[in-house]
Amino acid sequence: MELNYYDTFITVSRDCPTERGMVPQDKKSGKTKPGIEFELAYNHPYTYTQEQLLYEVHVRHRDIPENERGSELWDSFFAKPHPCLRASMLPKKYGWGIHFNAEGKLAIYPVESPEYRAFVDGDSVRLVPAMANSKKKEG
Repeated sequence: MELNYYDTFITVSRDCPTERGMVPQDKKSGKTKPGIEFELAYNHPYTYTQEQLLYEVHVRHRDIPENERGSELWDSFFAKPHPCLRASMLPKKYGWGIHFNAEGKLAIYPVESPEYRAFVDGDSVRLVPAMANSKKKEG
């Protein structure tokens, strides 16, 4: 089952706590998953598909050496379900929208940027909201 998006923009969650794109902080123990996601997406726009990014974050977070990465590891990683980037902390907590182009490659844009606004106000992509951080209480 393919996880990739095409011509899609993931907007920040309705309850995102920031009004500006923030860089995820590392922990003393090293890089966090959101930190690795941010580094890869920000420094390499339109290089990774969602699947490639999820896999790359996994191997870097686990410090899996290059020589142990291959099709078997890829297959075993995707043998179980993984949340899509709508559940990522980048749009949920840190204020980054995620754009997927026609090839399924992604780039991130801070919520306050003109590019973010252009995706939201335009009609060139399908808009999909990031998952909320908390369930909205019914009145």
